[in-house]
Amino acid sequence: MRTALVTGAARGIGAATVRRLTGQGYAVLAVDVAADDPALPYALGSKAELAAVASQTGAEAFVADVRDPTALAAAVASVEDRWGGLDVAIAAAGVIAGGVPLWEVPPEQEAAVLDVDLRGVLNLARVAVPALLRRAEPRSGRFLAVASAAATRGLPMLAAYCAAKAGVAGLVRALGAELGGTGVTANAVSPGSTDTPILAESARLYGLPGAEDFAAQQPAGRLLEPAEIARVLAFLADPESGATTGAVVPVDGGLAL
Repeated sequence: MRTALVTGAARGIGAATVRRLTGQGYAVLAVDVAADDPALPYALGSKAELAAVASQTGAEAFVADVRDPTALAAAVASVEDRWGGLDVAIAAAGVIAGGVPLWEVPPEQEAAVLDVDLRGVLNLARVAVPALLRRAEPRSGRFLAVASAAATRGLPMLAAYCAAKAGVAGLVRALGAELGGTGVTANAVSPGSTDTPILAESARLYGLPGAEDFAAQQPAGRLLEPAEIARVLAFLADPESGATTGAVVPVDGGLAL
């Protein structure tokens, strides 16, 4: 039995990834802050949503803020205590803010985006990678993160979000090189416009009627479903994906084109 820790697990891509992995027989710790952020003007995942994901999938729920390294270390320790070790760590927690030029974004909103979307991935890597390396050789540990097409496209009025996601892409490239020869890999997926609460908030920031208005910008001609992103994350989590490391895999309906 392989084990996994997934952040941002209460909804969206994180929740879909928990469902995918548990369906494939993984033991999963589903991690989420499960509370709103006073700096952000929209609702984040709730304790009820996190509990529902755990109940539906058999995952274990764990409340932790990715901005808190101590809380993440406790989450990793929980996986090791429950199941004897960690095989996969997936950083899917994310928030968004903007809607005005960078210099007009409230500093507390900018900080929330950078701290969750980039620092949260760094924090998870700092505590999860040593756990992946604690597995006996031959290892097949996987550190995965959710980047975005925003890592390569300059999206107006979302500068901090673009910066954070570009940072995630750079992080996994460097981490993949650092982990060379260990059996542990580091990769990211780069989703396009995916039907999640973050996309709904993006529509509000742009003054659009709804998230569906983003569908036309993708050659696929539709929004992506979180389960489609989760399927690629599950592939990258698999022991047989060891030839892929330091990669940022587009799952974007062609948006980056």
